[in-house]
Amino acid sequence: MMEGQRRVRQSAIRMLAREYSDSSLTEVGVGEFDPSFVVTKLGARINRALVGGVIDRMERRDGDNGPSYSGSLRDPTGSHVFNIAPFQPELHADAEELLARFESGDRFLMILVGRSRWFEQEDGGVFMSLRAEQFTVCDKETYSMWLVDAADSTLRRLDAFEKSIGIDPDQNSMEGAGVPSDLIKGLIAAREHYPEFDSENYQVGVLQALSAASGRSNLIQEAPEPSGDSGHEGNDAESGATAPIEPAGDLHGTIIATIKARDSGEGVEYDSIILSCVESGFSREDAEDALESLRDIDGAIIEPRFGFFRILPTS
Repeated sequence: MMEGQRRVRQSAIRMLAREYSDSSLTEVGVGEFDPSFVVTKLGARINRALVGGVIDRMERRDGDNGPSYSGSLRDPTGSHVFNIAPFQPELHADAEELLARFESGDRFLMILVGRSRWFEQEDGGVFMSLRAEQFTVCDKETYSMWLVDAADSTLRRLDAFEKSIGIDPDQNSMEGAGVPSDLIKGLIAAREHYPEFDSENYQVGVLQALSAASGRSNLIQEAPEPSGDSGHEGNDAESGATAPIEPAGDLHGTIIATIKARDSGEGVEYDSIILSCVESGFSREDAEDALESLRDIDGAIIEPRFGFFRILPTS
């Protein structure tokens, strides 16, 4: 391989789940060694991300080429979906350990480095995931440090986004407004792709992350300290579109289980429930219909305040 063709390893950006899952803009590298990116609404260009959270799902699927694994990590703002492919056998032993612990009922904290991936859904939406490169079970202190780093990284992008509002989306205007040089390209692309939106959700996400890091949230407290680490350096698999996952289990049961697992007394947010269903392989449209059916027809769940759902209390 010639020196000029060598692939440059992209830095892993600290990223909270909501910002990544809200994304729908992708940049596919045109050359053999050009990286591909997911561009968030705040202008982050994600080729690789460093994410963390409580293990929320872990499963294995056996195919003709060998086993593959999928799971999700839940942080204070939502869930990151990750995959381990059949062509990553160096990660399979560690994935089996995670799977065994998850199936035994253990819920633990993890830090994961993954490469951005996506696939387009039938309704035109874009579903984001990460191809795991390396991962490790971590303790609460390590996770708290990651939460603070991710919050700081998000605040930096929020500041750049606010500076870009009302100016022309070009290099000179961005530089003149004080936008950091490494964020300009992504912000220009984001401004041209995404409609206007309120950044308050991401500001709230930062507060949620800092609250969890300080121990005021139960997200860290609900995960026990790890009994051991599981991690491995992965390979540099090419980024690209993944195949949709097959639905896992019953859709109504998935909704009920999600609400039961995540309701801390205030109800579970609509988007969180729908995302959990999509992560399990169901379409967003079917998940929305099932949620309405459980509320309006079956009466199994209630909506005590707009956009938040709870299981109907039994007398």
